[in-house]
Amino acid sequence: MQYGIAHLAVIPMRSEGNDSSEMINHVLFGEHFKITDKRKKWSKIKLAHDKYCGWICNKQFLEISKNIYDKLELDNPVLTTDFIDIIYNEKSQPILIGSTLPLFDEKIFKLGEKEIKFQGLTTKGLKNKNLLIEYAMLYLNAPYLWGGRSPFGIDCSGLTQMTYRLQGTEIPRDAQQQAELGKTLSFIEESEPGDLAFFDNSEGKIIHVGLILENNYIIHASGKVRIDRLDQQGIYNNEIRSHTHKLRLIKSII
Repeated sequence: MQYGIAHLAVIPMRSEGNDSSEMINHVLFGEHFKITDKRKKWSKIKLAHDKYCGWICNKQFLEISKNIYDKLELDNPVLTTDFIDIIYNEKSQPILIGSTLPLFDEKIFKLGEKEIKFQGLTTKGLKNKNLLIEYAMLYLNAPYLWGGRSPFGIDCSGLTQMTYRLQGTEIPRDAQQQAELGKTLSFIEESEPGDLAFFDNSEGKIIHVGLILENNYIIHASGKVRIDRLDQQGIYNNEIRSHTHKLRLIKSII
């Protein structure tokens, strides 16, 4: 088995090993993974934090030893919380909110065998549930991007996953998987800010998710990360004066 870590700000993960294949996820700086199939130009990987699988370009990651991978697995991840930071890895390099600082200790983290200084804002460990909304708001107006997990492009389940990850709770990548977690609530009035609302299509398949706010509002990614009204029918977009998503269920995850 081989192992790797993302050493660029954002790496596109694709459904197949070629540049024209659908992007299904972002791998953010500092996220480590197992390499399950390595070919000449592409590698199939399995992310450590959520077990999500896909293909990334061999030019866009750093191979690490099993020893380092095992240390990362035991490490309580430290995540960046500024919209964008600059690190100095020989040359200056941007990293985005939600990036992981591997083996971070007193303003120094390790990328493979290399030590890099970092003085920005970070979060580590489980935080209060009320911080979920604060973290979600950091992505407000980010453009929608299928497979995205960054403030420059994010999808609905990427928003909820990154928000919970910053708060210290790991949840799966896709909305259908997230809908299997937690306790089902019968009414919006039973929910708390940060609970998840799920929406389905005409076939009953979960296709959308958002974070519930106070006073029957929801923050979600649709065109961009936006705030809309939420009622028992679903999401109501006041700009077009119409419901855009049909409510299926509400879950309390934490």
